[in-house]
Amino acid sequence: MNLRLDPNTIQFDIMQYALHFVARKRGVRLLRCLAGLLVYIAVPIFSVAQIEEEIRMPQIKTVQLYMMGNQLGYPILELNTGDRMELHFDDMDADIKSYSYTFQLCNADWSPAMVSPFDYISGFMQQRISTYRTSNVALTRYTHYQAVLPDRSCAPKVSGNYILKVFLGADTSSLAFTKRFVVFENRAIISANVVQPFNPNYFRTHQKVEFKINTKNLQVVNAAQQMSVSILQNFRWDNAAVELRPVFMTNNILQYNTETEAIFPSGKEWRWLDLRSLRFQSDRIDSGHYFKNSTEIFVKPTASRRTQEFNFYGDHDGRYFIETLDNFNPLWQADYAIVHFAFVPSGNTPYVNKDLYLFGQLTNYGKDPEARMHFNAEKGAYETAILLKQGYYDVGYATMPVGTQKKVFAFDETEGNYWETENNYTILVYYRPLGGRYDQLVGLTRINSLTGRLQGN
Repeated sequence: MNLRLDPNTIQFDIMQYALHFVARKRGVRLLRCLAGLLVYIAVPIFSVAQIEEEIRMPQIKTVQLYMMGNQLGYPILELNTGDRMELHFDDMDADIKSYSYTFQLCNADWSPAMVSPFDYISGFMQQRISTYRTSNVALTRYTHYQAVLPDRSCAPKVSGNYILKVFLGADTSSLAFTKRFVVFENRAIISANVVQPFNPNYFRTHQKVEFKINTKNLQVVNAAQQMSVSILQNFRWDNAAVELRPVFMTNNILQYNTETEAIFPSGKEWRWLDLRSLRFQSDRIDSGHYFKNSTEIFVKPTASRRTQEFNFYGDHDGRYFIETLDNFNPLWQADYAIVHFAFVPSGNTPYVNKDLYLFGQLTNYGKDPEARMHFNAEKGAYETAILLKQGYYDVGYATMPVGTQKKVFAFDETEGNYWETENNYTILVYYRPLGGRYDQLVGLTRINSLTGRLQGN
């Protein structure tokens, strides 16, 4: 047996299965006692990190997990409904492999929940991805895999944060990639607004989400300990407001409204890049090089927009969708191209003590290695190249201080921040019952900065 202890995915599996064996022999009551003891003893011993979205195998490209029929829809499932997700990815080795998937329940902070998979998965613990097809028409060879989740034979049965793990064969240590999704239930009532902050330092550049929660359907004894709230801007986790606690508690109403929390830089409407056709060059493409088995696309060099006046236009809030104008089926007929990006800083000089990143869903929000741009002193511009499938992409540029441990991206110098910008916010309400071992997602609502503004703002 090949046993690998991964600090990001350790689950104490051996101990959990031992507990289930004891349960069969000695009864459920003993199991619960031992499980509780395991949580309190084991957690201090191991440092359990958050599980991030990542691609472990370099041949895996264009990983998408979205609501069924909507490429721009973040994967949010309502418990015990017919909600489904679509999973798509390409293997650039262009051969046939046996991929499988499983689910991992996480707490509100994306640390692994210390419970057995039997407690949160209905059916089999693993499921094979059986739908795949090799590419045709496209110059680039790849194999496209897809699945509709959850399957009746393998489905989440409790609410919370989940990690989808895709791996080779039946070996969970041979991890290909991970993706986040959430499963919620409607037990908390949420009302929210988007307002301008009162703080003059943020008044023109930030947006504040104020909200309140009705907990009459929950057994809340200590709200500060049992309740936790996270807020996502445009479904991003890198800048999420997390572990928010109520400011006021009146009967069953929890109010959240401060000038220091739930405040987000507004950013600007995203730039775009239309790659739906590699031969018909859209307005953002400078040139293309076409070879027998590959294509290279050069995007027009761009510069900072922070001094430009704000203009509203529709965008996709940093996300992308796969589509082709050249062929019929984008899943296995869309082609790939190496796309070159260039950003020209002011004075053709690099930023001092800051790195520049190509930002958006196309680079996993700055996490992919190709996201970090390198300064070309001869050209006086930052450059990077990334392999992209035909589609329509939202693109941004962000800076980050050199050497920082936690990646905090900023748009101040590259895009600018404007209160008027259209953004989508998602409020996630977590609840842990007394004696509970994981965080339940008991409420979820979405609000738009344009339609959700208080009148007069």
